[in-house]
Amino acid sequence: MNVSVPVRFIAALSLLAMAAPGVAQWGRGPDRWGGSRIDSPRAPLVSNGRDSREGQVDAAQFTAEGGAARLGSGPVQVSTLTGAVDDVAGTAPFEAAVIDQLVKAGYDTLAQSQGDSGQVTELRIRREVLVPEETKRKPVSGEMMVGTGTYGSTMGMALAVDLSKPRKALVSTRMEARILDKATGAPLWEGRAEIATREGDSRWSDQAIATRLAEAMFERFPNGPARVAAR
Repeated sequence: MNVSVPVRFIAALSLLAMAAPGVAQWGRGPDRWGGSRIDSPRAPLVSNGRDSREGQVDAAQFTAEGGAARLGSGPVQVSTLTGAVDDVAGTAPFEAAVIDQLVKAGYDTLAQSQGDSGQVTELRIRREVLVPEETKRKPVSGEMMVGTGTYGSTMGMALAVDLSKPRKALVSTRMEARILDKATGAPLWEGRAEIATREGDSRWSDQAIATRLAEAMFERFPNGPARVAAR
């Protein structure tokens, strides 16, 4: 993402006019879904102009008791829950990213399970605005000051030129997944990952976001529960 650096130029112009008596005067006017909340992208802002949450990922995964031995093999189906997509253009990139991780873990995502055999992976994708888009700025602004004194009156003008572009909205994208036993519906594993990105950032297409979230969420899968720190 190319960010324009603010350019500010202050120019002052003073004019000495007619003499007039007087005294010189100057002045200026918890979110729950089968596990704990992930809230790293909601950390406070930093003061250097860039939000510390941009590009940061927080992820966690949890394995049900006795579920580890059943993970990473056999047929598995992947689907996005109905009504579980918030303001996301499409689910295909997210489903594809999760399928890639399941295949790497040893699952067969192409085989059609017979009856109730195998497992099911359910996805939920959420997107929300953390910081709204900045309003457009006036490229040129200024103010005028007038004063009078014993030797006359003065008039000053200050101009400010700001060529920086307003920052786009900071958006959080969160992906959650559950692996269930198809026959009983019992949860075997749950994972989640969240990232904050700027809208319009060419580095963070839906595909790039989906891939990054899936990689973080399935890190060390299926070797048991683990928490992945924000990075």
